[in-house]
Amino acid sequence: MSSIISISGLSKTYQGGFTALKSVDFEIEKGEIFALLGPNGAGKTTMIGIICGLVTPTTGTVTVDGHDILRDFRQTRSRIGLVPQEMSIDMFGSVKAAVSFSRGLFGKAPDPAYVEQVLKDLSLWDKKDSEIRALSGGMKRRVMIAKALAHEPDILFLDEPTAGVDVELRQSMWQVIGRLRERGVTIILTTHYIEEAEQMADRVGVINKGEIVVVEETGALMHKMGQKRLTLQLAEPLTELPEALKADGLELAADGTALHFDYDTQAERTGITTLLARLNEAGLSVRDLETSQSSLEEIFVGLVGGK
Repeated sequence: MSSIISISGLSKTYQGGFTALKSVDFEIEKGEIFALLGPNGAGKTTMIGIICGLVTPTTGTVTVDGHDILRDFRQTRSRIGLVPQEMSIDMFGSVKAAVSFSRGLFGKAPDPAYVEQVLKDLSLWDKKDSEIRALSGGMKRRVMIAKALAHEPDILFLDEPTAGVDVELRQSMWQVIGRLRERGVTIILTTHYIEEAEQMADRVGVINKGEIVVVEETGALMHKMGQKRLTLQLAEPLTELPEALKADGLELAADGTALHFDYDTQAERTGITTLLARLNEAGLSVRDLETSQSSLEEIFVGLVGGK
């Protein structure tokens, strides 16, 4: 798969001296869903602003499908749709008028059929004549997505797209995003709902303190950096872990009914066979066992130092 966005040596230091990005390098592939994760203040919004032409980089280059964002600003910007985290919308216009106006801003000829389809895809068609100020927060968020899609962009940036959206709306919005990906739209999102990134994203990039920590396929990242936890349900509860087992990395559950053992999925030997033998030697009987895999959220917390 070829890259549609290439970022090389990208840095940004603001006038007050704060460095938001430090020599960032990575690429985003055409047609993928890419999740950019990081704590507040990590540099996510600055990076999005630079790619979209809203913020000028201090050093480095960004190209969109081979076109430099500074030299070919109009050409690159017309390829991008942006849904910012903050509400930036005319509250007094109608939904249909706002979306049609956004299309015109990019020099696109009027296309009522396309606007209608976008509004239907986002379950906004029955609200097309409503003033935006009368809509709920979740519906206003949908209008912002519709505005970003009005000029038929190849790339869509979603900065916290489901913030303040109820569960039902969130699920339907992800269905829309899935359909956009099927049409070949490249989608870059930031989200605090890391389980969404785990479910939807083809690849994940983690940024912390202005630096890219890792860029990896979601499944490969979880396989490479994740741990598995073995939970052993005991036939008889314990009040404390036997002295002979304290060096084995076991953790006794608070109620004493189970033992937890974390092991590396990449290790040549997990140590489980030895552990079970040592439990038998200690006279402990296991009535059941189960395994669980680290979530992307747990991996993310580990990468950014627990913040």
